[in-house]
This record gives sequence, C-alpha cells and structure tokens, in this order.
Amino acid sequence: MKILIAGAGEVGSHLVKMLSNEYHDITIIDEDEKRLDELASLSDVLTIEGDVTSFETLTRGEVQRCDLFMAVGPEENTNILSAAIAKQLGARKSIARIDNDEYLRPNNKEVFINMGIDYLFYPEKAAAQEVITLLGHSSTSEYVDFSGGKLSLVVFRLDTSSPLIGRSLIEITRDRENLEYRTVAISRAGRTIIPRGEDVFEEGDMVYVISGRASVKEVTAFSGKPNIDVKNLMILGGSRIGRRIAKALQNEIDIKLVDYNPEKAYKLAEMLDNTLVIAEDGRKSEVMIEEGLDKMDAFVALTGRAETNILAAMLAQRMGVKKVIAEVENMNYISLAESIGIDTIINKKLITASSIFRFTMNTDVQAIKCLNGCDAEVLEFIVKPNSPATKGRIKHINFPREAIVGGIVRGDKAMIATGNAEIQAYDRVVVFALPSAISKVGSFFG
Repeated sequence: MKILIAGAGEVGSHLVKMLSNEYHDITIIDEDEKRLDELASLSDVLTIEGDVTSFETLTRGEVQRCDLFMAVGPEENTNILSAAIAKQLGARKSIARIDNDEYLRPNNKEVFINMGIDYLFYPEKAAAQEVITLLGHSSTSEYVDFSGGKLSLVVFRLDTSSPLIGRSLIEITRDRENLEYRTVAISRAGRTIIPRGEDVFEEGDMVYVISGRASVKEVTAFSGKPNIDVKNLMILGGSRIGRRIAKALQNEIDIKLVDYNPEKAYKLAEMLDNTLVIAEDGRKSEVMIEEGLDKMDAFVALTGRAETNILAAMLAQRMGVKKVIAEVENMNYISLAESIGIDTIINKKLITASSIFRFTMNTDVQAIKCLNGCDAEVLEFIVKPNSPATKGRIKHINFPREAIVGGIVRGDKAMIATGNAEIQAYDRVVVFALPSAISKVGSFFG
C-alpha cells in the first residue's frame, strides 16, 4: 500500500516503525525537520517537511495516489482538516485522530463521513475502556474480547504461587482434542516464545492464552493471583483518561482522583459528582499515604509523565494495593516498568496502532490488538471462501511457525484450535503472530 502519515509525533513515529516492517510505501509529513531526520535514519520512509493542511505539501506527498491517509498529530482540528483535504485530493481512505467524544456519536459521525473522513479514532477513550476492563479482571495484565466475547485473550504474569511453574505445556493440557483454552505465547526476558508441548513455565513469565467464555475464570487462576472485587479506586492525574474512568465508575465504586493543579481539580470536582477530587501533588509519597493509598483495592497512574506514573505505581505496590495500572507512553520504559513488577501498562500508541493497523491489511481483519510486553499482535480474521486456510487441517496447511491459531468461531459456536481442526469459509479466526509472520498469516485467510 501507499500510505501517507500526517504528523511525526509519538503516534506517527510508532506507526512508521511498525508499518515499515510490512514493505509498504510510506511517506510522513511534519513541520519538524529534526523529527523527520530521526525517523528517516531508523526506517525506510520518505519524509516531507511542511504543513499537513497545505494542498501543495499533500500533493508533494502524492496524496492523489495514496491508499491510506492517516492524520495522527496532537491537534484535533489540524487532523480533521488534513484528513478531509486528503480525501478530496484523491486519497482512497482517510483517517483522523480526535480528542472529542462528541464526534463519535452516531448522528455526528455522519458529518465527518460527508466530509470524506472514513474513520475517527480517539485513543484516550479506548485507553479508558481498557483500564475499566482490566479493573474487572484484576489478575490479568491484558484482557481482550473477540467475536463479541465468544473468545478472549487473557494475559497474566506468573506469580510465585502459580500452579504452572515448573510444568510443561503438555503436562497441563489434559485433553488435546477438546481444549478449553490454549497458550499462544510466553514472554520471557524480553523474548517472545511461540510455545510447543515441551516448553516449561517459569516464575515471572508473561503468559498469553486464548480462552472460551466458560473457561476465563479457570485460566486467570493460573496466574497465582486472586481476582479481587475493586470497591476503592485511586486515580493519579486528571487527564482525559482519568476523567473518563471516574465518570464511568463513580456510581459503582468509591473513587479518589488526585491532581496537582488546583484549578483543574476544581473543574473536575464540578464535572464528577460522586468522585472525591483532591488537589495535591501525587509525586509526594507522604501525600498519597495521607490520602489513604494503603486502603485502596486498585490504583491507576495517569499523569503526563511516565517516570511519575512508574514511581507512583511502585509506591502503591509497596503499600499493598492489589491492582496497579500505569500509563507509560515512552516505549523504552515499558520493559523497565514490567521488570520492576508493574505488569499492567497502558500505552496510547499501541492502542492507536491496534485501532488502525487493520486498515493496512488486504484481508478481512475484524480486530487487531498490539500487545504490551511482547513484540506481537493478536488478529481476528474472517475467512474468505477458497482461501489457503480452508484447504485442510491446520497441521497440514503449512501455517507459519511464527504464528499460532488460537481459536475459531463458527456461527454461535466457539472452539479452541488444535492441529486437527479444519477452518471453513466465513469462520472468525483468532491468531497470535510475531511481526515477521503477519503478512504471511493474512494471505492464508484472504
């Protein structure tokens, strides 16, 4: 595909690095020459210095020939204008990043479709929903539903008390032909393993499991951590994400929201009727202790600084908080945060990539989840008639070794995939894949 990206900030840069592995023809536009030079030195990408809303600049980027235009800069209005102009100039598909939930309402979305914008995405809204889901599955590090919840990806770190430690994959699988869940990957010391029967689980492993709805509870018990019922939550940082979480949960649980800016805290208090908003500096441990951090069931750190969030999460863990979540936007800090025991990370760049990566694939991809903690994706495909995947049992179709079929949904029935399973046209198939296998995997279902 010919892809044109408007905005070389953190999101745009991440998309360039991710998509350049897929052999696309990528051009990125930004006014910051230094950012563009850094990207050009790291990726096979053409850079254009200029205004992303300029007709002349977009024409230089050959917008009239581009298959996909993505406006992902930090300014919402610039993104909307840029995406609308790009579509009028000939882009086949145009996408814009926004910061306003109002635009996503069904009646309002039509306005943007009429402007030529095919898809709007709001990373903060998706991040807030991800946090809410994780608070409901507190023993997991990531939790994603596919096919309306018929299959789920459950991710957890093996605690000292996990019953899996020291056992091989084949030992814990009682009935190979009637699986209720399947381990699709293990992340260990920065390496992602597609597991085989003889692989042995170790303490600290991050384990990725595809499970049917009825088995989720059994799967989460393997982590060695109890699933707690969150009744008291403290949020550090009155960001868009923090505000959305508080608004969604304030009538169900007790919430304290801490923000260092008194003016912002006052506005938040007016907006959030049933949330206790505290104007204090959450970087000070004595303040957090005084506000009852040790009595919380869960703590979420959502300030604009990854360092602050990591340190606050570490304090919460030391104070005995059972569920701790930190927003870490600096990609280099994710492995650091996980290495010191913070196993639940929120990253808007990965959430953004999950939202729009599917538009870069030729096959019918319903959903993609770009994962924290490992260099891999989980994808949900709809199988086309006569595609290679339908030509025999999974073990006979030469499926890439860097990928694994986790589950199949056929009508209302969900099944965990085994080597003897046969995939049929129009099945929904959930696949775990390393980056090197994604394009190969797509060709099996298209």
